[in-house]
Amino acid sequence: MSTTEDRKRKKPQEKEPRTNSPKRHKSEPVSPPSRNTKSKIDPSKNPYLAHWYPAEEKKDDWGPLAKFRRHSTTAKMANIAEDGPSNPFSGSELSDRYFNILKGRRGLPIAAQRDEFLNMFQKSQIMVLVGETGSGKTTQIPQYVLFDDLPHLNGYKQVACTQPRRVAAMSVAKRVADEMDVELGQEVGYSIRFEDKTSSNTILKYMTDGMLLREAMHDHLLERYSCIILDEAHERTLATDILMGLLKGVAERRPDLKIIIMSATLDAQKFQHYFNDAPLLAVPGRTYPVEIYYTPEPERDYLEAAIRTVLQIHATEPEGDILLFLTGEEEIEDACRKINAEVDLLIREADVGPLKSYALYGTLPPQQQQRIFEPAPPPFKPGGPPGRKVVVSTNIAETSLTIDGIVYVVDPGFSKQKVYNPRIRVESLLVSPISKASAQQRAGRAGRTRPGKCFRLYTESAFKKELIDQTYPEILRSNLANTVLELKKLGIDDLVHFDFMDPPAPETMMRALEELNYLACLDDDGNLTTLGKLAAEFPLDPALAVMLISSPEFLCSNEILSLTALLSVPQLFVRPLNNRRRADEMKKLFAHEDGDHLTMLNVYHAFKGEEENQPAWCREHFLSYRALQSADNVRTQLQRIMERLEIPLVSTDFSEKSYYENIRKALVSGFFMQIAMKNPTGKAYTTVKDNQDVLIHPSTVLEKESQWLVYNEFVLTTKSFIRTVTHIRPEWLLDIAPGYYDAKDFPKGPVRTELERTMDRVRKRNVLKRR
Repeated sequence: MSTTEDRKRKKPQEKEPRTNSPKRHKSEPVSPPSRNTKSKIDPSKNPYLAHWYPAEEKKDDWGPLAKFRRHSTTAKMANIAEDGPSNPFSGSELSDRYFNILKGRRGLPIAAQRDEFLNMFQKSQIMVLVGETGSGKTTQIPQYVLFDDLPHLNGYKQVACTQPRRVAAMSVAKRVADEMDVELGQEVGYSIRFEDKTSSNTILKYMTDGMLLREAMHDHLLERYSCIILDEAHERTLATDILMGLLKGVAERRPDLKIIIMSATLDAQKFQHYFNDAPLLAVPGRTYPVEIYYTPEPERDYLEAAIRTVLQIHATEPEGDILLFLTGEEEIEDACRKINAEVDLLIREADVGPLKSYALYGTLPPQQQQRIFEPAPPPFKPGGPPGRKVVVSTNIAETSLTIDGIVYVVDPGFSKQKVYNPRIRVESLLVSPISKASAQQRAGRAGRTRPGKCFRLYTESAFKKELIDQTYPEILRSNLANTVLELKKLGIDDLVHFDFMDPPAPETMMRALEELNYLACLDDDGNLTTLGKLAAEFPLDPALAVMLISSPEFLCSNEILSLTALLSVPQLFVRPLNNRRRADEMKKLFAHEDGDHLTMLNVYHAFKGEEENQPAWCREHFLSYRALQSADNVRTQLQRIMERLEIPLVSTDFSEKSYYENIRKALVSGFFMQIAMKNPTGKAYTTVKDNQDVLIHPSTVLEKESQWLVYNEFVLTTKSFIRTVTHIRPEWLLDIAPGYYDAKDFPKGPVRTELERTMDRVRKRNVLKRR
C-alpha cells in the first residue's frame, strides 16, 4: 500500500482492495447464503449472518400495535396505545414519570395537528414541515412516525432523524428515550462521530447528518431506513445539503422510503420547490410577545457590554432566566468567570438573589450540557429576591435546543462562521455578524414560557441595513475536498450536474479536485484511486486520512494514529488567566525541540503512563482531561477502522535515532500542501505556493530557528498565524511529493531558489553514494 509511490507516478495503478471474500463481479448483488446449501452448520445460527435471518416475531407480542395497519393509523389509535398500561414498544409496564411527561407532550402545539400530519405523511413520499422553535417537532414527529410507520413490525427497519450538531443529537435522543420510557441505546439511540449508542433493538435513531452520509457510502439506497427525517434543514450545513441531493435521487429508486424535511424558518418554499413541490405543513410555536431593545450607539466591546447587560437584568428585572449568545468556547468560559466574579460583588453591595451561570457549546461533555436544564437557584432567604440562571451559549441554543424558563435574551449579534478562500486555500472560523433570520430566532427564545425581552447590543439601523436576510449555506463557504471524496465514494462521478440546492462556486470545486489529485486520492481522470477509497472510510479530512494510511511506510503508524486522534479534539493545554506562568512552565516539561506535534505526542504518552489518578495529574500539569479522554476514545475508533482495512500498526524502536524523524516524515506525507518557509527578511514565514506572509502562533513550543515548517492550521485573527507547527527538511518534500514540489512550477523567488539548492544537494549526495 505504497501511498507516496502513488504520488510519484502520474497515474497510480489501481489495485483491487484487499478482501478475504471470494471475487465477485461488480454487477452481482450480494445475497445471503442459500438456505438449501448443504452445510454442517445452519447459517441461520451463525451470529455474523443474523441480519439475514431476522427472528420471527408473533404479532400478538406487540400488544395494541399488533392491530395497527401501516400508514393507516390515526391520532386516536396512537393515544390509546400511549395510555398503556404497558409500553407499546418494549412491552414493560409504564412508569409514573412517563405519564407526567405524556401530559406535557399532549399540550405541545404539534399535538393539535397530529391527525393533519398523519394524513399528509400517509399520502406523500416527501413532505416539508415548518415548526417554529418550541413547537415540539424534533421530539414528537419521530414518535408519531413510529406509531404509523411501525418499522419494527415491517422488515426490522429504523426511523432516522438527523441533527446538524452532536450535542443536539445526544440531548434530544436522551429526552425522547425518557418520553418513550425506554433505556437510551435500546429502542431509542444516537449515532455521532466516534460514538454509537444504539443496539439491535433500536427503531428510532438520532444522528448527525454527517453520520447518515457515511452510512450512505456503504448503503447507497439507505435500505435499513423506512423513514428519514432531516431536522433543522434551515441551518444548511454541508452534510445536510449533500443529503438533500442524495435523498432526492434515492426517493426515485425507493418508492417505499418516506422523507420529512423539517425547518424552523419560513423560507420553506425553497425546500418545497427543490423537492418537486412537496406538500407543506406549518406548525405554530408556543410563543408569547417579546419586546426588542436596541442600543442607541454601537458597542465598542460586545463582550463587556453583554456581561454588563446580564448584571443589569439580574439587578432590575423581575424573575426569569437569561440566555446570552456568544461566539465560542474560550469567550463563553471567560464570560462565565467574569459574571460569577461580578455577581459576588453585586450580592455584597445590593439586595439581589443568587445567579448561577452555565456554559453551553458543542465540545462540552454530555453530563455538563445537561446542567443547563437544572432549575434556577432558590432565593437566599424566604421572600427574598429570586435566584436565576444565565446560560451562556453559542448559536447552538438558537434552534437546536429549547431551554424552559428563559425570559431574557442578550444578543450581541455575532457568531463564528466558517469562511473559505479557494485562491489561497485557507479555511478559517471568523467571528461574523449574524443574519436577520438568526436574530429573530434568538429573540424568539425569550417568549417560550411568558412574555419576554430581547436586548440586542447593536443599533436598530444596523439590524435593518447591515444584517443579511439569511445565513449563506455552508457549502458556499467551505473547503469541499472532503465533500468531493464523499460524493465519489457515494458513486456520484458527475459532480457538475449533481442536484445541489445551491451549487458551490466552480473555483471551490476545482480546488477540491486539485487537492485530492495531489493527495493521490483521485487519478488524473477524476476517478477514485485505491488510496482514495481507503481515505473515504475514515471520518477525517483527506490530509489526515492520507497521513494515517501512509504511516506504515514510515514505520510509525501507532504514533500517527495517536497524533491523528489528538488533532481531532479540542486544545490539550489549559492556560487559565490567573495562572499563565505556571501553565507555561508545565507545558515546557513536555516540549519537544522539533515542534508542537511531537510535544502533543509526549503529552499523550505521559497521560497513558499515568495509571493512578489521571484527572488529578491533568489538573497538576494544566492539561485538559476531557480532551485527552476524548482523544483516547477517537484513537480506539480509528484503530478499529485501520484493523478492518488491514492497515498494519507498527512503530520504530524508541531508542533508534530515526524514531521522531519518521513521525515528522509521515506528517509531511499528509500535510505537504501545508508548508511554510522562513522569510529571508525577518521573523515571518511564507506559505509555499499560496505566498501568504504568516507568523508562528504564540502558543508554539518551537524555539530553535527552523527554515521549513509543516503546520496544521491557518488562524486568521488580527494577523495571520500558523498553529501547531513542526520543523521538517526540504529534501523530504522532494522525496514524498515530487510532483507538487517541482521547482519549474514555482515563480522565481526564495522558495524556488531554495528548492533548486535542495535538488542540487540531493543530486550530489546520490552521486557520492554511487561512488
